[in-house]
Amino acid sequence: MKIDPQNMLLLRKIQRLDISLFSWVLARPQFDLWLALAKPLSRSADGFLYPSIALLLYWQGLPAIAAAMAVAFALERPVYWLLKNSCRRFRPPETLPGVVSAVVPSDRFSLPSGHTSGAFLTATIISAAFPALSLPCYLWAVGIGWSRICLGVHFPTDTAVGALLGITCAQWALGQFISTPLF
Repeated sequence: MKIDPQNMLLLRKIQRLDISLFSWVLARPQFDLWLALAKPLSRSADGFLYPSIALLLYWQGLPAIAAAMAVAFALERPVYWLLKNSCRRFRPPETLPGVVSAVVPSDRFSLPSGHTSGAFLTATIISAAFPALSLPCYLWAVGIGWSRICLGVHFPTDTAVGALLGITCAQWALGQFISTPLF
């Protein structure tokens, strides 16, 4: 597959911006505090929580929302895997000299961020069921994306693409199970 020179130029500009933003985060004086907060925050999106949330939604009398969450993840995980293994974008430590990640990632490639995708998918589903929880849910999801950058395992666009993937899958699944919009 041949890439158009215009597209290659755009990709290079995005990569430069990504590296600049990533480097800016690592150079902040408060980075040590961010890193300390990033580890437990990132762990909250390791995936163990998601089935519990779906079950809780079901037990709360929201079987359609619980089903939407299950279907959204059933769609998101294969798309995530396909993107990650097609794009094959290396993580910051393999791309930038001197960068060491604070955690061991589960795989070699960084685009998209699966933690961020799962967090935004979950925030979107919970927000559909409980609009009053939208702000804390989305702040948590943004925090997950931020934590993945601070931990040195993702570039900013990895998390942006992850957020888009999670929201898109959740919205699609909600549309399949909910006849009238909840929000």
